[in-house]
Amino acid sequence: MFESLQDRLGSILNGLTGRGALSEADVSAALREVRRALLEADVALEVVRSFTERVREKAVGANVLKSIKPGQMVVKIVHDELVEMLGATGVSIDLNAPAPVVIMMVGLQGSGKTTTSGKIAHRLHTRDKKKVLMASLDTRRPAAQEQLRQLGVQAGIDTLPVIAGQSPTDIAARAVQAAKLGGHDVVILDTAGRTHIDEPLMIEMAEIKRRSNPHEILLVADALTGQDAVNLARNFDERVGITGLVLTRMDGDGRGGAALSMRAVTGKPIKLIGVGEKMSELDEFHPRRVADRILGMGDIVSLVEKAAENIDAEKAAAMAAKMKSGKFDLNDLADQLSQMQKMGGMGGIMGMMPGMSGMKDKMAAAGLDDRMFKRQMAIISSMTKAERANPDLLKHSRKKRIASGSGTDAADINKLLKMHRQMADMMKAMGGKKGGGMMKQMMGGLAGKMGLGGMAGGMGGMPDLSSLDPKQLEALQKQAEAAGLGKGMPGGMGGLPGMGGGKLPGLGGGFPGLPGLPKKK
Repeated sequence: MFESLQDRLGSILNGLTGRGALSEADVSAALREVRRALLEADVALEVVRSFTERVREKAVGANVLKSIKPGQMVVKIVHDELVEMLGATGVSIDLNAPAPVVIMMVGLQGSGKTTTSGKIAHRLHTRDKKKVLMASLDTRRPAAQEQLRQLGVQAGIDTLPVIAGQSPTDIAARAVQAAKLGGHDVVILDTAGRTHIDEPLMIEMAEIKRRSNPHEILLVADALTGQDAVNLARNFDERVGITGLVLTRMDGDGRGGAALSMRAVTGKPIKLIGVGEKMSELDEFHPRRVADRILGMGDIVSLVEKAAENIDAEKAAAMAAKMKSGKFDLNDLADQLSQMQKMGGMGGIMGMMPGMSGMKDKMAAAGLDDRMFKRQMAIISSMTKAERANPDLLKHSRKKRIASGSGTDAADINKLLKMHRQMADMMKAMGGKKGGGMMKQMMGGLAGKMGLGGMAGGMGGMPDLSSLDPKQLEALQKQAEAAGLGKGMPGGMGGLPGMGGGKLPGLGGGFPGLPGLPKKK
């Protein structure tokens, strides 16, 4: 999501930052391109007009600090307005009401209401330790109630027993009563949808609202909806009165216009976003972080959070001990590759690192993408325990067997073994040095293959997330939130290098920039 918009805005704003002075004509030309980029991303016309006018008012005649170029000031103004359009601050689900707190899910058919209901229930149960009851009010769609029951079984969440012949409004009233009697903290009502907005649907939603008195009414919308998102959000808000938005399929390849339009049109916050099919793949929506990523500024805070969620502290400690002894086998390499995949893969990690989002295409062109890591995982999985523990056993006949089992060839296996040897050599060289987790080493090794020899050293400003314990990760996260990307990241993060030989503007001082990619002959 947002990749095409990120590329377009990045190229437009980069053209401004390189200039020593900006005229009103320069700003107008840039804003025309920004307007075109937003429209192509399916942002509603009224939202685009309002956005560009606010940017123009602030950019023309803005007070520019002596230490900042005018172009950089325009980038800051665009960033701030983008944050404002997305909602300024993140807003989570409000549970500040007498139990049971009723959450009513509304939206069109196929938007993902039922799955999202299960995800929210799972999130409240696991993170907030709430006792949740789910109830399906969809009596029209075949097996809708059974689908919610299955999600409840999967997540360990209570669901309201089905009584044939009951109307949606009666089910809603029974669910609230059952939640009171059962001592539940939250009751989630999964309402029916339609393929399009019609009067009977709105009448039914209004009646369910009257009977159940929900504290939260969440509109679930597909992030790939496009221009129709504005009418959808406006109609539901006017007729039912929504309190927040949940966007599904944010991991898709859509253009992101729905996210930018719906919040601006309704004034209601985007509270949650669906980023995958798994029950755990539901994230809070942070406007500033999304704006940072759209403008290519990265998202260190989310990277730290993902590390905190996915890095096993005991495993990290055991790995550090092995590294200090200079031991590093293919099992360890597989653990590191698996850890990277859990954090979003190479592309996801690069996208969250300031100034590195543009590297994704270059890395893919060099064959260094997540597909390569999947092939390597397949190769390692096709080995025996003895082979993983002692790669020196891998002679021609064994490689032939492994290639057949993993769907690869001998060249792929040799590349993997070479990479492992290089990393093992790093471990020996590191010896008793403090820290030295694999994330930084792997990035450095990959950079060397791409002709970015300075990257391993330049990445020194990036904290080694794999070697931090949970308390350190929490402290780092708080530091990052407090500092903001425009103020320079704390604890050495400000030293993240730029990609063209200079330092990345707005991210603090620190290490010299990386050498540029080798030019094609």
